[in-house]
Amino acid sequence: MFNYVHVDEKWFYMSKESKKYYLLPREQEPLHARKSKRFITNVVVLDAVAQPRFDSSGNQEFNGKIPIFPFTYKELAKRTSKNSVAGTVETKLVSSVTKDVIRSCLIEEVLEVFLAIRAKCPHDTKNVIFIQQDNAKPHIEPNDPEFLEVASSDGFNINISCQLPNSPDMNVLYLGFFRAIQSLQHLEAPSKVDDFVNAIEKAFHDLPSQSLNHVFLTLQQCMIEVIKYFRGNNYKLTHMGKEKLEKFGPLPLQLGCDRDIVEKAILHL
Repeated sequence: MFNYVHVDEKWFYMSKESKKYYLLPREQEPLHARKSKRFITNVVVLDAVAQPRFDSSGNQEFNGKIPIFPFTYKELAKRTSKNSVAGTVETKLVSSVTKDVIRSCLIEEVLEVFLAIRAKCPHDTKNVIFIQQDNAKPHIEPNDPEFLEVASSDGFNINISCQLPNSPDMNVLYLGFFRAIQSLQHLEAPSKVDDFVNAIEKAFHDLPSQSLNHVFLTLQQCMIEVIKYFRGNNYKLTHMGKEKLEKFGPLPLQLGCDRDIVEKAILHL
């Protein structure tokens, strides 16, 4: 688990499609002027996370968070409006995330972060690092020549691994971490793109590393259930009570799998 970096994208919306309000008898209902969800300002964000590192005493060595990357760009305002004067630098949203955009982000941003991680945890970057992604069309191929050239430089050995199709539970971001970021982001009420992006980044950094560690442990639960149900996804996870377990010490790094489950899965292959 320690040498896997989970990468995925998500659409973040500036506001919820619908909200619940408790009003006084004479209080007016708030106006929601947008016709549908497609009129709400949104941005695509690439996130990359790894399992947090803790020592034997439970002290954090690495929080597992590789900075979040919103797909935006800067542009000068062409004309004066009520929001800005002509020539003002404005933040614009990338409307289409293509394979070239993903490749550029992985090479220019994510690999730069790996250099910073190596300075903090040099023993971790000596091993092979796998960047796990799903099979979305904008994602680059594992044998992409431009990526491999950079991924093998500076002493790194970084490979791209594609997860199984139709298996969102195999990625910690969609298993719960994206949802946690979005819940914190919706506590803010941004009206501008810069404030919107800052709210997403703030939510990402404010989430404790323990939450990310919990999701990685849940990922192991999902893996065991997938083996138990012969690669099926019709399972229900049981609650481990991770918060209670943490009161008695660090959470386990690995979950055991019964021998019978493994043997039955092998026979099923």
